Amino acid sequence: MQAGTTIFEHMSGLARQHDAINLGQGFPDFGWPDAVLAAGAEAITHGYNQYPPMRGLPELRAAVAGFYARSGLALTPDQVIITSGATEALAASIMAVAGASDEVILFAPAYDAYAPLVRRAGARPVWVALQPPDWQASAEAIAAAITPATRAILLNTPHNPTGAVAGPAMLAAIADLARRHDLTIISDEVWEAVLTSDAPHLSPFTLAPERTIKIGSAGKLLALTGWKVGWVVAEAVLAERVAQVHQFLTFTTAPPLQVAVATGLALPDAWYAAARARFTTARDRLAAALTAGGWALLPTHGSYFLMADLAASGIAMGDRSFCEAAVARTDDGVAAIPLSAFQPDGCETPFIRLCFAKSDAVLDEGARRLNAARQRLLGTGISV
Repeated sequence: MQAGTTIFEHMSGLARQHDAINLGQGFPDFGWPDAVLAAGAEAITHGYNQYPPMRGLPELRAAVAGFYARSGLALTPDQVIITSGATEALAASIMAVAGASDEVILFAPAYDAYAPLVRRAGARPVWVALQPPDWQASAEAIAAAITPATRAILLNTPHNPTGAVAGPAMLAAIADLARRHDLTIISDEVWEAVLTSDAPHLSPFTLAPERTIKIGSAGKLLALTGWKVGWVVAEAVLAERVAQVHQFLTFTTAPPLQVAVATGLALPDAWYAAARARFTTARDRLAAALTAGGWALLPTHGSYFLMADLAASGIAMGDRSFCEAAVARTDDGVAAIPLSAFQPDGCETPFIRLCFAKSDAVLDEGARRLNAARQRLLGTGISV
């Protein structure tokens, strides 16, 4: 893998090179609403093409507040800052609360941008391990990571890469510890509407709103990941601190896309329920095909991802070794993402991440290829 290249770029590049089925990078090939695309085209044609306000178009900030009001969060547009994707929201939030000599608690495995963003702010990541198969952390483990230098806890729920959701006990512990130690909770909730089980989405914003920066993403809500429209929700003092950083990062976000996202957030609850059902059906389709092929899968409750356990599936290879070999099969390759790419030490694990946000044809062929790879590798560590 080339230095500086993310695992997602690396595996997607290999998938293109070998004409492999790409179950690695987490982008969907279905699910976006045509009305939102039309609203964006209309906005480009009719003049939303100059700088919008730094904090975002008023209509989108109102739409974000209105969207969350449906789930019981009482927000005002002044508590919303529109960002150029959730990654920019994360960067602005981290830089707003942590700097040189500070520490930020991260949960491992973690999305690969978190630790570099913390380091860019001048702070140091401090890791707490999530424990499989449900990928939770105990109050004791979190408390043990807190020092006088700790400034924030960065949480991701639903979780990428595992598909887990933070449970009530873990969230209560985070809220309690944040209050006791004067910490900010940065809560990456971009997958909040992509729930694929009965486990509800719970946000620390409902437990400690005065200490929580909640991050959302239109890319995940509307299956338009390339648009890179995200937002921060926080109470006034925290929102202002984030805004002061945001204005010197991207300053603003493409206004036609903001108009279109406002249209999407106004879609009825029935549309969002149907979207969740479609992603759940896709997850179940891939899971059924892989389970029938002898794969051991971990439970997943949200996001676009399933986790497969190589060792429990009879494959005596590490995750990176398996992924590199599986994608390079001539006419039979399939791309997955090794969990080790999300671990702070980078050491190989027995777990791989699979994206199920794909068409039925892609899922069926991907499962066929993974099942064939497993049959070739049962009880061995040889190359596929």
